[in-house]
Amino acid sequence: MKMIQFFRTFLLPALLLLLATSCKKDISNKPAEGNLLENELATNTNRSATSGVATTPESELVKSVRRATARFHSTAQAISAGYEPDDHCVSVPGLGGMGFHWVNPSLVDPVFDPLKPEAMLYAMGPGGNLRLIAVEYIVIDVGQPRPMFGDQQFDVGGTPVPVPHWSLHVWLYEDNPSGMFAPFNPNISCQ
Repeated sequence: MKMIQFFRTFLLPALLLLLATSCKKDISNKPAEGNLLENELATNTNRSATSGVATTPESELVKSVRRATARFHSTAQAISAGYEPDDHCVSVPGLGGMGFHWVNPSLVDPVFDPLKPEAMLYAMGPGGNLRLIAVEYIVIDVGQPRPMFGDQQFDVGGTPVPVPHWSLHVWLYEDNPSGMFAPFNPNISCQ
């Protein structure tokens, strides 16, 4: 337990700072999202034409993220993919909750990949089992343009990551009366 706290308090922030200052890979956020949207729209063109249902890039993006993250309804799958269990449930009276944040530290970097969220958010479900409620993106800011999820800009900061960053909650699996991208959900409680 002390080793995990040491990792979260000292080692992870130091590694993130080192990564943010030494990263030389392409940090453009547009290609990953743009290619995803182009592929999804091309794939769904015939379906939309025959069904008469209009598709929008944002709705296709949301569907793609749901497909990419559906396996993380199983916490065993999340652990196997590198997401680290966290027993701290986040909630604020009057705002609601965020639940338990399971972060994959290897994904916390300056690159936004909509199909690889940095965190899975869980809440206590029936029988005390965790249920997947949302995903969260965390993108280190090294001077690139602010990421966008469809038409939604990321929030500045918002996590305990000790370097400049953006974050965005996307409530894919739990309705949020405050909005799909609001940080807190009044339907979620840690009680």
